[in-house]
Amino acid sequence: MIDKLQAIEDRYLELESMLGDPSIISDVARFTKINREHSSLETVVDKFRSYKKICSSIDEDKAVLEEADDEELKAIASEELSTLRKDKETLEKEFPILLLPKDPNDDKNVIVEIRGGVGGEEAALFAGDLFRMYNRFAERQGWKVDIMDSNPTTIGGFKEISFAIDGYAAYSKLKYESGAHRVQRIPVTESSGRIHTSAVTVAVLPEAEEVDVVINPNDLRIDTYCASGAGGQYVNRTETAIRITHLPTGIVVQCQDEKSQLKNKEKAMRVLRSRILDAARQEQSDAIAADRKSQVGSGDRSERIRTYNFPQGRVTDHRIGLTLHKLDTVLNGELDEIIDALITADQAKRLSSQ
Repeated sequence: MIDKLQAIEDRYLELESMLGDPSIISDVARFTKINREHSSLETVVDKFRSYKKICSSIDEDKAVLEEADDEELKAIASEELSTLRKDKETLEKEFPILLLPKDPNDDKNVIVEIRGGVGGEEAALFAGDLFRMYNRFAERQGWKVDIMDSNPTTIGGFKEISFAIDGYAAYSKLKYESGAHRVQRIPVTESSGRIHTSAVTVAVLPEAEEVDVVINPNDLRIDTYCASGAGGQYVNRTETAIRITHLPTGIVVQCQDEKSQLKNKEKAMRVLRSRILDAARQEQSDAIAADRKSQVGSGDRSERIRTYNFPQGRVTDHRIGLTLHKLDTVLNGELDEIIDALITADQAKRLSSQ
């Protein structure tokens, strides 16, 4: 383990040197890639350096106990030694987790796509609730949200909405949100007071950079059309909407939220690159499914990762059996408790498989 940690520190120092190289600084793409790797190693290196310092202090205190004649000095060294050994033990427990293979996409921005599944208008309303939940969570993290495309309904929901979240390590936290989210509540359109169950699908894609996915312009069919939809604060009714079809894969993306055709095209290309990268990742893991069903499911009520029960005010994540009776807090964007629990469970599963 120590050899692995030392190798990581050596790599960290190598990257640090590269970041000061003028030829690398002038190459924005390369500099960004190196800087991200350097940042990703920082936590491990800091912990390892603390560990080495503690080990050195332990050796010094041991020498004092063996060689010093001053009893008061020995007492101080003995007390300090006890504390240092506890700190060392704590770090040694953290290192196996820190050394787990890292998802190469963890540091990336994300593209989030939310679609109403079973439940009609009520599902569309809940899609709007989830969008606001993720928007508030992003605000708490200091991340930026940029709507890529939306199809709003007349009563405030979304048949579908896609948006980018730009922020360091956004994917490392939000990747656990992919799947079917089930809601149980009395719809505003329900006159008899019956509880309905609806479903919404969420897909979280790591945003691909141009260096990750090279797209041949000849493989694209680009159509322009007049923007449509119910309007409202999230949709600009323009004649500059863009639809891009990637002919080799059949992937289609569209964007109509900007007044500028150029900006709509730029946003659509961001989504397209991410979808192509996602398809390639699924192919590598032998999990290809049309429309990314392997990630979000069909939207049926029975396929769910999480249930939001309004009458009982609870949220249950079915993957780890976690139930929180704080529905309002969660929908207000306070997702840390759920996400931290999912990260811990994922780490434990990977540790046990090693």
